[in-house]
Amino acid sequence: MNENTFWQLIDDCTPSTPDPDAEDLAAALTNRLALGPLATVIGFAEQLSWVLYQLDRKEYGRDMSSDSFLYTRAAVVAAGREAYEAVLRDPQLFARYVRDLTWAENLLYVPDMAYRRITGEEWDRSTRYSYESYSNAAGWAGA
Repeated sequence: MNENTFWQLIDDCTPSTPDPDAEDLAAALTNRLALGPLATVIGFAEQLSWVLYQLDRKEYGRDMSSDSFLYTRAAVVAAGREAYEAVLRDPQLFARYVRDLTWAENLLYVPDMAYRRITGEEWDRSTRYSYESYSNAAGWAGA
């Protein structure tokens, strides 16, 4: 899955009503991905880990717990490509998500749930980039 397809999928599955914890988005994404093929689920997981990894930098997460930092980064992704790219350009915009306690933990489980629905098995997966907080060494250099 390429970057444009990833963001189009996020956009297509974003509900028209407020979804502060991305529960509806996660459910819609899971349903769409569970239609297969499995390669699409894997591609989604790779793209999700990449965009979260890009936000794993000291200018965003200083003084945050690892969980709150991860879930807040997921909220930026759940807000869509425009919001994500704006935060990358201007790290001060991340503060809005922190201040409003906007979390999207549910987004993190989408690939696992879709995989389980397709295969009937748990996915012991790894992606090229880790989305876990503080794993982007370059983003935390000098911290």
